[in-house]
Amino acid sequence: MRGLIIEGIVVEKGEAKLVKTRYGPALVSYAIIYDETGAIRLNLWRGQIQKVKVGAKIRVVNAFVKKFRGRLELNVGGDGRIEVVEE
Repeated sequence: MRGLIIEGIVVEKGEAKLVKTRYGPALVSYAIIYDETGAIRLNLWRGQIQKVKVGAKIRVVNAFVKKFRGRLELNVGGDGRIEVVEE
């Protein structure tokens, strides 16, 4: 699924870690966001990590879902963004 707009509350956030990518080193983390339909893991890269805080309501625009290691994960598209709705 592509081009999604998802809103939810951040209920958990993982520690950032440095990984090697084909574009060079990058920080990566994740957040679990929850709404009335359930919860999903949102992958966070670079500057997105500082933007997302536990307890905040966020909107993810132009997101896509992929299956990774048997579970669905939410990702921000190249022209997507994360907006903080309420802190």
